Amino acid sequence: MKIHIKNGRLIDPRNNIDTQADLFITAGKVAAVGKAPGSFNANRVLDAAGLVVCPGLIDLSARLREPGFEYKATLESEMLAAAAGGVTSLACPPDTEPALDEPGLVEMLKHRAKTLNLAHVYPIGALTVGLAGEQLTEMAELRDAGCVGFSHADVPLRDNQVLWRALQYAATFGFRVWLRPQDGYLAKDGVAHDGEVATRLGLAGIPAFAETVAIATIVELMRATGTRVHLCRLSTREGVDMVRAAKRDGLPISCDVGIHHAHLSEMDLGYFDSHCHLQPPLRSARDRDALRQGLKDGTIDALCSDHTPVDEDSKLLPFAESEAGATGLELLLPLTLKWALEMKVSLAQALARITREPARILGVDAGHLSEGHTADVCVFDAEHYGKVSAAMLKSQGKNTPFLGIELPGKVRYTLLQGQIVYDAGNVQI
Repeated sequence: MKIHIKNGRLIDPRNNIDTQADLFITAGKVAAVGKAPGSFNANRVLDAAGLVVCPGLIDLSARLREPGFEYKATLESEMLAAAAGGVTSLACPPDTEPALDEPGLVEMLKHRAKTLNLAHVYPIGALTVGLAGEQLTEMAELRDAGCVGFSHADVPLRDNQVLWRALQYAATFGFRVWLRPQDGYLAKDGVAHDGEVATRLGLAGIPAFAETVAIATIVELMRATGTRVHLCRLSTREGVDMVRAAKRDGLPISCDVGIHHAHLSEMDLGYFDSHCHLQPPLRSARDRDALRQGLKDGTIDALCSDHTPVDEDSKLLPFAESEAGATGLELLLPLTLKWALEMKVSLAQALARITREPARILGVDAGHLSEGHTADVCVFDAEHYGKVSAAMLKSQGKNTPFLGIELPGKVRYTLLQGQIVYDAGNVQI
């Protein structure tokens, strides 16, 4: 299949391209940028006039809910959502049932994803067996099965000696460890930010220092072991400051923030809106503003959807009893564009946070449109505004705080390895 995408604004942050240029695709690869290669005859021409053409988006945290939680979502429904959101590569946390702690489970997941052929799936392996926090997994075997990193997801790893041993093991093989910085004891039973809103609503709080205490521990262990660590979903101003200092000291640390935390704060809980029950919790407006600024100045490397589809019954429970999480795969691009507009960030810089930087963190050759490279492409209309509704979401999870909100950005086409896997004009594709 030969595809010619013409008249679009081509943005490739990794190659510092932001210009009007055509893209030519042959046999799943980028054949040329700008001028057609010799004897190129397109099987299909996509007119991208008024549209942006960029590398396929890369999401650092998307729960696909398989195996074990198919009643919340299926691999097929969530990968359809990824395609509709322009996401061509995604990392999935290990908190499935059973956890991704055995090579066979990882291979099965990758095989299922490859069969569907809607996005590249990069599993994050479990750091300990069953995420029980006791016995380390066979990380080398999991790596060989396809894991690109190792994590404990949102499950507290309370024994710092186990964490120390895990980091030592990972450092030996050069693995990156993904950690969500939250002290399990300080956060125990909490459901909201420990502040004025939680007090007023009578909700158990999670203090900001639950995050900073954990970061301090992780940073000291990094100094001792030299392990590469990625901090998942920062939520506090102080946490951003600590990461900034660690980077200044030359530690091999990176971090991301969930897209919801770049826009919402504890005030959005309103009167117990369970769609705003997230982990980590939505924090103060001061924290939110620090996260937004950290993204702008590069302290925070990437944005992720933190996609967590939840069944409707689990969100209809009282706030404290409801299940934490929000759907986000299809909103990653619109909410990134919204952040960029509000923070006066260039479109190229914003797209780097969901293409180039996540690829670097994952350690995969993706997130760019270099000649000869796999043609994973997103074509979108940055000027289109649409209202978020449950009906428009392909994800089985309709749980989002942005229902009814008008957001910028609409994906027109998504190409995976040179094949059109999503066409807004033909959603049955």
